[in-house]
Amino acid sequence: MSSLYGPRVKIVRRLGLNVFNLPKANKGMKKGASRADKKLSNYGEQLLEKQRLRAYYQIPENQMLRYFDKARKSKDQTGHALLKLLETRLDNLVYRAGFASSIRQARQMVVHGHIRVNNKKVDRPSFQVEVGDVLSLRDKSRQNEMFKDNFQSIAASPYPYMERDAEKFSAKLIKMPEREEIPVEIQDVYVVEYYSH
Repeated sequence: MSSLYGPRVKIVRRLGLNVFNLPKANKGMKKGASRADKKLSNYGEQLLEKQRLRAYYQIPENQMLRYFDKARKSKDQTGHALLKLLETRLDNLVYRAGFASSIRQARQMVVHGHIRVNNKKVDRPSFQVEVGDVLSLRDKSRQNEMFKDNFQSIAASPYPYMERDAEKFSAKLIKMPEREEIPVEIQDVYVVEYYSH
């Protein structure tokens, strides 16, 4: 899967996992249709998990390698550290907070300057959010019906590491996410093995 920008339903079926949370993708997933249903070698399993993780966060391979190198230097388990780094990217937290309905949309919002971090404009999707940082929608962007509907359609954050304030159109990272709190269905040990070759 060199590109993550093809038809999303096809990518989901190929990976055998609904990484984009698409309602219609589950209906069309047939047993035996994905690579995940075939008998895979150990390397094949590692590659598949790595591709799933890349698809979840929609990041290119070179960025993934950089995150892995950073995670390896962490005191935490490498797989857990890698997931925490990916989970606390700005584009991902904009999506988790409910400002956007997909990571693609979240990335576009960041790049186009709709998001503030601690009241400062940040237009890098890969910006690493720290505990205590507050993400908010720029004042002018609060008039946008789509952004408003996205954010106000969720009553409270379903993620224990985030706090939302619907009145202020803001969300705060209150702690680093634990591995079991990150809604990513992959076996990170395979990803670590893949990059450790």
